[in-house]
Parts: sequence; C-alpha cells; structure tokens
Amino acid sequence: MTGFLLIDLAIVFGQLSLLAFGGANSVIPEMQRQVVDVHHWMTPHDFAALYALAQAAPGPNMMVVSLVGWRVGGVAGALVTTTAVLLPSSILTLGVAGVWYRFKDADWRKAIQAGLQPVTAGLIMASAALLIVSTTVDWQAGLVTLIAAGLFLRSKLHPLLILAVAAAAGAVGLVG
Repeated sequence: MTGFLLIDLAIVFGQLSLLAFGGANSVIPEMQRQVVDVHHWMTPHDFAALYALAQAAPGPNMMVVSLVGWRVGGVAGALVTTTAVLLPSSILTLGVAGVWYRFKDADWRKAIQAGLQPVTAGLIMASAALLIVSTTVDWQAGLVTLIAAGLFLRSKLHPLLILAVAAAAGAVGLVG
C-alpha cells in the first residue's frame, strides 16, 4: 500500500462528504462508480457485499465508507475514508449552522430546503437502483427484489418479515 492510495481515498471520500445530502446512502452510486469504475479498487459484487454488510450491522448507515476503506487500504484505509467523509461535511455544517438557524423563517432558506428534498430523494432512489442492478444475478433474484419492493411499498407487513421470507427463499435454493 502506498501513500498515494491513502491520498486518493481521502480525495474521493472527502468529495463524497460534501455531496452527501441525506446521508451516506445518497452518494452510494457515486461511491460505487469511484471505487469500482474509476479506481478499480473492487468489483461491483464486492461493493454490493460490503454495502449489505454495513446495512446488516448495527450502527450508522455510513459504515460502508469504513468497510470500503478497510477493503482497499486496510486499517489505515478505513481510518482515512472515515475521517475524509466526516471531517469536510462536519466543518461545513458547523460553519453554516448559525446562519441557517438565524434565517429559519427566510424565504430563500425555505426555497433551498424545498429544492434539496427531491434531490435527496432522487439520490437515494439512484442508490437503490444501482444496488439492484449490482446484486440481481438472475431472473429469480430480480423477481424476489420486485416482489419485496412491491410489498414494502404497498403492504403493512413488517419489513423484517419480508426480509426473512426473501432470505428463506435464498436459503432453500429458490434464488441463485
């Protein structure tokens, strides 16, 4: 591992930090593009597996950042990516928070918030679409994804029940 790798990790994740409106999940497509397509640090399947591990583990949803850093650069990579994704946005937030609060009733602030809401929703939907494409290995997996998404959106079933049924389908070999 070279120092240049750690610098590259810091640059990539520092930029993602400033784009992450709505949290780390909103930049998953760009994160995947950077680590898979641009830098070739891992395969799409490896990235999807790390994302799934981060989501399954207790803790913040940005844990995928640390896992990617660890996979690419070991412990030093995990420390660099975690710091790079936390520090720039935290500094920006601290710098803007006072002004943002002071103008809480201003029309321009309301307009900015109204504009950022659909952007955040779109970024998160793009993340979901990317992960679906990366993890759908055959038509059975695609069908399970489609059924689960429909149930999440249209039913009042508990999400863990839907996940358990999908996991059971995989365990008994219905999904490859």
